[in-house]
Amino acid sequence: QVQLVESGGGLVQAGESLRLTCVASDHLFNMYAVGWFRQAPGKEREFVATINWTGADKHYADSVKGRFTISRDNAKNTVYLQMNHLKPEDTAIYYCARSDMNSLQIQSARYRYWGQGTQVTVSS
Repeated sequence: QVQLVESGGGLVQAGESLRLTCVASDHLFNMYAVGWFRQAPGKEREFVATINWTGADKHYADSVKGRFTISRDNAKNTVYLQMNHLKPEDTAIYYCARSDMNSLQIQSARYRYWGQGTQVTVSS
């Protein structure tokens, strides 16, 4: 099975930026779509962004469109989430997940493997 490890979270002020990193244990990760999801305290898990296996296709939640950028470096088994102009409502645990499909997926149920999450806290 694929092990996913997220990093890069932290505590920042509104308007600042963070880059999240997801590193997978092997190259199987690179054959499938990857998504970023987040879960705020007391709320349901929410789709953030997804990228297909080649990195050619991307899709974002409306709430982050224009502020967040998903990318991948398959040579490093790595997916990134660049988060700019952060808002307090972006505060959540962010999870990297891998689908068993290679096309874009926005439903959490379509992802098989999940990382442990990294905390992002944005203060006003």
